[in-house]
Amino acid sequence: MASINITEKNFTETIEGNGIVLVDFWAAWCGPCRMFAPVFEKAAAQHPEVVFAKVDTEAEQGLSRAAGITSIPTLMAFRDGILVFSQAGAMNAAGLEQLITAVKDLDMDDVRAKVAAQAS
Repeated sequence: MASINITEKNFTETIEGNGIVLVDFWAAWCGPCRMFAPVFEKAAAQHPEVVFAKVDTEAEQGLSRAAGITSIPTLMAFRDGILVFSQAGAMNAAGLEQLITAVKDLDMDDVRAKVAAQAS
């Protein structure tokens, strides 16, 4: 499955309506973003069970601000609507594969308990 473009209008729906969602915050003028794009697209083709989403930080400045994006590319991983990973910088294919495996292997009951503890 190819990556999808998301906007401020469908960001929350995409994050909350799918199990695992990887979001690449990028811009056309960004060299590292252009280098990471084929790695991201190849992983999308290899993992159809994961939603691979892209946010154009130039077109979606409000969403980028709300997400706290200060450097691009920034990759965020969500599982069951919870942010479980966020890192600026391009990632190589092996690193992205490790991330996908780690997110799949998360104990979400433990993650939810930690989120609840932080909220209280």
